[in-house]
Amino acid sequence: MNFVVIDVETANPSLTSICQIGLAPFRDGVPGPPKKWLVNPQDYFDPINVSIHGIDEDKVRDAPKWPEVYAAVVPFLAGNIVASHTVFDRAALTQACGNWHLSTCECLWLDTARVVRRAWPQFSQSGYGLANVAATFGIKYRPHNAAEDARCAGEILLLAVGHTGLSVEHWLIRSDME
Repeated sequence: MNFVVIDVETANPSLTSICQIGLAPFRDGVPGPPKKWLVNPQDYFDPINVSIHGIDEDKVRDAPKWPEVYAAVVPFLAGNIVASHTVFDRAALTQACGNWHLSTCECLWLDTARVVRRAWPQFSQSGYGLANVAATFGIKYRPHNAAEDARCAGEILLLAVGHTGLSVEHWLIRSDME
């Protein structure tokens, strides 16, 4: 059971404004060390976004821009199952790449929020946000830190696999059918 979970934080409402990206690789169902990069989005920071994740212009002033960070991220994603909690992270990655005229790498995307909604009836209509699901299952993490969010979503995916008996690959197929 190998997959990578991705999470991003944005500087403002624009999905192209990624200011932090985190990855959590899982090999044979075991979490590996998470990775995290600050990104200089070359865009403004909305006070609302800063209040959520605590990243501002000063923290990313000397950080690399998206093309450099994406080059470091691609080897983790290419050809792998890549999960994210909602489609927000996938959309942000796609739009950031489009903004910089970069090709997105080939990978198989899985929405862990969709998995949660299908795996546990109490989350089918609401309450499937990462913080609520983590609290329900006693998963401790620091929200709105990209690496921590990615690790947490990966642990939730492992719980869903254990609870349902469906593999990550089966969840990919089931998600594509919906």
